[in-house]
Amino acid sequence: MAYQKKYLPLIFGVAIAAGIFIGGKLSFTDSPDRLFSTNSKKDKLNRLIDYIEYDYVDDINTDSIVDVTVNGILENLDPHSVYIPKEDMERVAEEMKGDFVGIGVSFYTYKDTIAVIRAIENGPSAKAGIKGGDRIIMANGDSLYGDNLEDGDLVKKLKGPINSKVNLKVYRRGEPQLLDFTVKRDKIAINSVDAAYMLTEKLGYIKVNRFAESTYKEFKKGLDKLQALGATEITIDLRDNPGGFLSVAEQILDEFLENNKLILFTKNKRGDIEESYATRKGDFEGGKVYVLIDENSASASEIVAGALQDNDRGTIIGRRSYGKGLVQREMDLGDGSAVRLTVSRYYTPTGRSIQRPYDTGNKDYYDEYFERLESGELLDPEKIKVDDSLKFTTPEGKIVYGGGGIIPDVFVPIDGSMQNETLSFLQRRGYFGNFVFEELERDRHAFDGISRQDFIDSYEVGEDLVYAFQDYLNLRSDSKVTFVAYHDEVKQYIKSTLADQLYGTGAFDEVFNQRDIMIDEVIKLSEAQ
Repeated sequence: MAYQKKYLPLIFGVAIAAGIFIGGKLSFTDSPDRLFSTNSKKDKLNRLIDYIEYDYVDDINTDSIVDVTVNGILENLDPHSVYIPKEDMERVAEEMKGDFVGIGVSFYTYKDTIAVIRAIENGPSAKAGIKGGDRIIMANGDSLYGDNLEDGDLVKKLKGPINSKVNLKVYRRGEPQLLDFTVKRDKIAINSVDAAYMLTEKLGYIKVNRFAESTYKEFKKGLDKLQALGATEITIDLRDNPGGFLSVAEQILDEFLENNKLILFTKNKRGDIEESYATRKGDFEGGKVYVLIDENSASASEIVAGALQDNDRGTIIGRRSYGKGLVQREMDLGDGSAVRLTVSRYYTPTGRSIQRPYDTGNKDYYDEYFERLESGELLDPEKIKVDDSLKFTTPEGKIVYGGGGIIPDVFVPIDGSMQNETLSFLQRRGYFGNFVFEELERDRHAFDGISRQDFIDSYEVGEDLVYAFQDYLNLRSDSKVTFVAYHDEVKQYIKSTLADQLYGTGAFDEVFNQRDIMIDEVIKLSEAQ
């Protein structure tokens, strides 16, 4: 008995060690005969990385090798299973969460200094008194100017824990000395709803740029506002919306679909099906709904369009959508990085998958836009290729197709003027924004007393501004730019950007949409009812 007691701790220790070893090998889907076997595929990768780390002739950053390996594996799965490196996780998380902690300014680096374009309405900087045109020179004693500062470094100096304070020194034109501000950092919304306003007396408009955690709350606020203004019809603009959280799309759809209407269902590799249904809580189940889509509307955008189309609930307007019907789940890899892995496919209420083929490789998959452009599909609905074997019928007898995006009920061709590639490029790269900022710098009081609505309805951009913008570009480019054929379009971009910098959220879209042929089509359909 004494012998047994003496060695009892040793026996328990061996048992626990064996349990840990077995637990590390255990997969709950493994069959018993595989339980104690090693995984040769995993061992092969681990051994290769170890050989490179310890025996390879040169010093190699094995972290980068792992990143390349992970990306290589995912590229052989599908186009939407992606790796998120550790250094990108914070940015990606902020975008999907819908907010970040900061001081609440939009800015750009102008002549080696942070120039405030606009203090975000009701944000910390606006409350402290910071205005558009201010230059932030120092933060907590650190200089924020100089040729070597990157935008990322500047942002880090301005960010910090929520409710922490940052002391700023600011140069303001006309003031004899630097101004001191103490700004209390707070949550800053990253708007996923760009605009919510009335197109006509009865037709409201909501522009959604992605489906983040905060999107439903923003959308509901916009919908409530429009209903209070008398909207009995709603346009949901999902153009260029790449998607996001599936659950948020379901929440938005619940506002429009009656109780127990099928929203979508998903199916995984084991054939498990999960169905999602609308509830009783919708506030716009009786009004007309229009959804705008284009070739860049993807994922959750297609869920919204597909559910409304298949339930004969809304009119889909525009061009064939992107064609992404795969559902990803984000999985932590243990070192701060993550992978978004495709875990199921989703299907619209009639049972169609709108995922387009990707069997010829990722490059062909992502280059399909150019295929659509060359085939003429973006100009002519007759050029849209459909597969009769993927034909489905809605409850009211409308024919819809699977196999590659949502085909709209009403086709609107691409607008070659307002969607001119050169102008879109200049907008994306910030040329219009920077030019307008510098023009406002000449006299920031020029628009004092002009209300937002008066500006939108009455302000006209003169020819002189078009020529000034042309000169501005020519000073910054080797090739000379002229806008002989696009004067009116350039004016619209300049006016829209002015509205954004002067009046904030939604003003850009409200101006820009005045020349939008898809918006014109919606208004015609609404007035024809």
